[in-house]
Amino acid sequence: MPDLSAFPITKKWPAQHPDRLQLYSLPTPNGVKVSIALEETGLAYEPHLVSFSTNDQLSPEFLSLNPNNKIPAILDPDGPGGKPLALFESGAILVYLASKTGQLLPADLGARYEALQWLMFQMGGVGPMFGQVGFFHKFAGKDYEDKRPRDRYVAECRRLLAVLDGHLKGRQWLVSDEYGIADIATFPWVNNLVGFYGAGDLVGFGDFKEVARVLKTFLARPAVQRGLKIPSST
Repeated sequence: MPDLSAFPITKKWPAQHPDRLQLYSLPTPNGVKVSIALEETGLAYEPHLVSFSTNDQLSPEFLSLNPNNKIPAILDPDGPGGKPLALFESGAILVYLASKTGQLLPADLGARYEALQWLMFQMGGVGPMFGQVGFFHKFAGKDYEDKRPRDRYVAECRRLLAVLDGHLKGRQWLVSDEYGIADIATFPWVNNLVGFYGAGDLVGFGDFKEVARVLKTFLARPAVQRGLKIPSST
């Protein structure tokens, strides 16, 4: 049985199954990327809820795993060379899980780099910009009288959606017909934009038929439906 006692995070979130990959997360768009990937690959894992309401992400135990105090993070007892591996940043974790399992990344080298290209597109554009729209539309930013900041991010959000929409024409997924980590990274954010943020009308989501088509297909996947609820808050 693996010994994870050297990792301080296991003091706050004890591993009931130390032989399984440990997931420290919350069902946000970034968090569910990893839970969906884990559900898709079938890897055994143990989820732990990192509650923002109690500032778990700022605890010394969590910071020992991720000094950037963001979810998700993982601790894999069976990392490279059979040694435990601690990892943060959702994009890096997705690449790691795909590499570990031989799933969700194309075997063809050219297609693999195309998938990584769209993963970086999400990490650098879709996530940050959609999140800003959420702030200015749903959270404290909605009370600002000056709507120029909101409108700036709405315009950028529409631009990014247009890029996705144009690319998805004639394709089932972001990388041709092969579902993978680029889709898992991107569509939780699209779902959050029109769902939790309630910003579909604001950004004119109805204009982006191809994005809507692929989002519907994404949300119909059983592993996605499970992953969107992990870790459970109950």
